[in-house]
Amino acid sequence: MTKHDIFQPATLKKLEKQFADWEANELAESLGRRGESKDEFRTEAGIEIKRVYTQLDIADIPPEDIGLPGQYPFTRGPYPTMYRARPWTIRQVSGYGNAEDTNARYKYLIAAGQTGTSTDFDMPTLMGYDSDHPMAFGEVGREGVAIDTLDDMEALFDGIDLNVISASLTINPTAFIIYAMWVAAAKKRGYDPQRLMGTIQADILKEYVAQKEWIFPVRPSVRLVRDTILYSAEHTKRFNPISISGYHVSEVGGNAVHEVAFTISFAISYIEECRKLGMSVDEFAPRLSFFYVCQADFFEEIAKFRAARRVYAKVIKERFGAELAESMRMRMHVQTAAMTLTKPQYRINLMRTAVQALAAVLGGAQSMHTNGFDEAFTIPTAEAMKLAIRTQQILAEETNVTSIVDPLGGSYAVEALTSEFEAKVFDMLKQIDDLGGAIKAVEAGWMQRICADTAYEYELRKARGERTVIGVNKYVEEDEEPADFAPHPYDEGTLERQLARLNRVRAERDTAKVHAILERMKVIATDEKQNLLPVTMEAVEAKATLGEICDALRSVWGVYREEPIF
Repeated sequence: MTKHDIFQPATLKKLEKQFADWEANELAESLGRRGESKDEFRTEAGIEIKRVYTQLDIADIPPEDIGLPGQYPFTRGPYPTMYRARPWTIRQVSGYGNAEDTNARYKYLIAAGQTGTSTDFDMPTLMGYDSDHPMAFGEVGREGVAIDTLDDMEALFDGIDLNVISASLTINPTAFIIYAMWVAAAKKRGYDPQRLMGTIQADILKEYVAQKEWIFPVRPSVRLVRDTILYSAEHTKRFNPISISGYHVSEVGGNAVHEVAFTISFAISYIEECRKLGMSVDEFAPRLSFFYVCQADFFEEIAKFRAARRVYAKVIKERFGAELAESMRMRMHVQTAAMTLTKPQYRINLMRTAVQALAAVLGGAQSMHTNGFDEAFTIPTAEAMKLAIRTQQILAEETNVTSIVDPLGGSYAVEALTSEFEAKVFDMLKQIDDLGGAIKAVEAGWMQRICADTAYEYELRKARGERTVIGVNKYVEEDEEPADFAPHPYDEGTLERQLARLNRVRAERDTAKVHAILERMKVIATDEKQNLLPVTMEAVEAKATLGEICDALRSVWGVYREEPIF
């Protein structure tokens, strides 16, 4: 046998006979003695897991579908050298209290080895309310940092070198405002916007499916995403204006196939909206980025990341006619799965997170957040975040897994699972196309229903013990001691400090100028072909508050009310 004839018909026929003989002899004898633990084995997404994989399972995969790293369709990674050139970005999410509180956490984590910031915002900021609005009562700075004005954004990144540290901003309905504030703050400090690095989440379609944080109806919300993408393509060329997010689809019950298919369908919708204004896909697609979860099903998750890159590359090339490799290259941030963390025996969350992080590395992530062991209780403590960083550092610097690009490439099992996963994603994308695309599928509640049904089935399996959760339905310790750490505290003085700055800004600004800009924003909002980002930049630089900007658009577009899904 030469090294080239492994998939020749005669060779495959010999392999088939060898496999059949093995089943009839060694396997049959073993099963006769003790059997197996269950009748069927499947991944969390329902893909059958074979007992063993051989060359026969990858014989039908076109070699070009596997390819090489940095080569279309990017199955083996978006870049040729991957972690041999530099490791993934360590990006631990932070956000609580006022801007100064979160800034201090940034600096603590950077000192511990974090290489990029990531920010959670509080509920009023997410929902477009200023901190003194009645709807903000009790929520200011509780689940993230409170941002009302440009002054808050300046304080948030005080002392952070934005030419060295990239910033990830986890926000959606008000993403266009937070982006404008971040750019304006950087410009005030003398930074060139074209050199700024980072990502804003901005993916509003997944909000209607999963996270349920929205302000405006679906279509004007998608317009805001479009406007941000197109503005950033011209003014902040190194910045990712959207992180199209499957993480939240998984968190509300979607399986791995749903996560990837829904995410790519969202990307298709955003691309289509941008192209309606005459933009070529190659003008903006290179800066689109993605955000996935890494769950517990180790090999399925690795196959998921590899298949996602392949599907996306094919869609961008074949559907949209992209010519640049940068347009077809899916770049992804990965977070370990918060929903897998447990209060019972919470220390073992460290092991869960480490295994999930390893799968993300073997799958080829570009940046990663590892969860704190105490996140099942509240916002993670500083100690938990340092341990999460150390988890990534051990993988990057002690294990040598960064030395080989796509080390599981060529694995019979991983390649077979990758191709099966790809086929399932394309099948679901066709279903979404048949419904009229992602926007119509969201408006009809189709995706929401799928996630709800899958979540219900998962909980039934867990209750029956078919899905093991250590410490919850197996190896339970009835007399477990209470948690021996102090959870992250909430500073009751947060609101007072936040309102002091908000009131000062309102008193010192040119309010008449702010109102004039907001009136102009309302007019622009009525013409869907105009881009709202330039006037948004004017508004934040004039010290309009986030709530005032959202109120101006609420007066034009109204608000979204979800239809119940049964």
